[in-house]
Amino acid sequence: MHYLKLTDKRALTDWSEYKENLLKMTTIDESENEQERLVRITRLEADPEAWFMYYFPNYCYAEPADFHKRATRRIIKNDVWYEVRAWSRELAKSSRAMMEIMYLALIGKVKNVVLVSHSYDQAEKLLKPFKLNFELNRRIINDYGIQQKMGEWESGLFFTKIGCSFAAIGAGQSPRGFKNEEIRPDVLLIDDIDTDEETRNQKRIDNKFKWIEEALIFSMSVSKSKRILFLGNIIGKETCIVKASKKADYFEIINIRDKNGQSVWEKNTEEQIDWLLSKVSYAAGQKEFFNNPITEGSVFKDITWGKVPPLSSLKFAVAYGDPSPSNKENKSGSYKCVFLIGEENGIYYIYNGFLEHTGNAVFVRWYWDLQLYANQKTQIYNYIENNSLQDPFYEQVFIPLFEAEGNKNGLRLYATPDERKKPDKFTRIEGNLEPLNRLGKLVFNAAERNNPHMMRLEEQFKAVEPGLGAPADGPDAVEGGIWIIQNKLHQVKKEDFSMGPRGNSNSKNRY
Repeated sequence: MHYLKLTDKRALTDWSEYKENLLKMTTIDESENEQERLVRITRLEADPEAWFMYYFPNYCYAEPADFHKRATRRIIKNDVWYEVRAWSRELAKSSRAMMEIMYLALIGKVKNVVLVSHSYDQAEKLLKPFKLNFELNRRIINDYGIQQKMGEWESGLFFTKIGCSFAAIGAGQSPRGFKNEEIRPDVLLIDDIDTDEETRNQKRIDNKFKWIEEALIFSMSVSKSKRILFLGNIIGKETCIVKASKKADYFEIINIRDKNGQSVWEKNTEEQIDWLLSKVSYAAGQKEFFNNPITEGSVFKDITWGKVPPLSSLKFAVAYGDPSPSNKENKSGSYKCVFLIGEENGIYYIYNGFLEHTGNAVFVRWYWDLQLYANQKTQIYNYIENNSLQDPFYEQVFIPLFEAEGNKNGLRLYATPDERKKPDKFTRIEGNLEPLNRLGKLVFNAAERNNPHMMRLEEQFKAVEPGLGAPADGPDAVEGGIWIIQNKLHQVKKEDFSMGPRGNSNSKNRY
């Protein structure tokens, strides 16, 4: 007796639900006469967005975004076209492509569609919604006729009665011979071609892309119409989709949030995005939602969490803040942060801190929060980064905010601006902090391990890499605080040395 695996049972259940929902959603108006039907079809075919809404109501439950509409106009308008869409997860890239290609097939503009993925099984899975809609979508059947062609209706290769063929192939399989009568493939839909495993082996990526260029693309006709549509996320630095982007007629990156940190599509609310991002690492979120692959631990491979000495045992501590130039809770921009750092016996301890997207008033309040945390157990020097971009902000914005916060709670604090001319951020972070971290001389407070701000700091450290494709505001502030501590300790040593063995300022008297 054959038993289905649990995953197979789940797949069968999913497809059964899909079929049931498809039949339920695609009801037809049986009172419509033939003339009304033809008028309606003509009207819908002239408006692809209306066509999608009518024939695919189960997919079009949210109003399409402008980038969806622009993409559809491009692929329909151009008979010879190569487009790469690096769209985030949850932006309906596969669903939109399916609707576009079925539209082109049903109006007779394409005849031979080849869907390609990283494996045959995945390609067959991605082709299945096409097949089921041709089989069961009552609106398509009512307006374009029964499409199922007996004897030529397999899951990975089928021919519709309107004269269009659909085939699934996996990367590396031979596409030669995929002809629909005399017609070579005129649509190559390349979807989900890159895998996480292959991104760790550049030779495998190179070989796969060579197959795409030499075998797959050359299966198309030179003289006839042809469309290549490449879909996926950028999950590695030099993946197939990245290589394809350099060849495409049109390349587009759409992240789940825009440059202002807002959701690009109303289907995905800010709260929903935040919830999902909170459940994964920073690097995972950047890869899947922001087309920004990060090699975790390429500079800071491990982070040391340990017990910190009592603040009362320190000579002093430094609260160092990086204000970032924005006053908005902009989730795509820089982070604001303040961290409390101390030193004992050559080891630097990060006691506590704050790191998130927020406004200037909250950022300033963090200094008071750290003062309360320290509870007067040691002297705290407050510093704020103040480079050439931030200089007007310090005078015009931050001093008044510090005064307002002091008036409110009765304790006056000010932050000294750090105006040093800093070297390149990555070079500075790597050069000054990596050796400390590698030698176990940079320690995160284990008592704050579940603190989301400290967790973000760890993630930002692990995401540091050449080029700084990810925010590094936290590590940058830690470097600033340690630099201040080192300079203060160096100054103390200089003063001790100059005083001589008995407090005599003439050091020559020591000998």
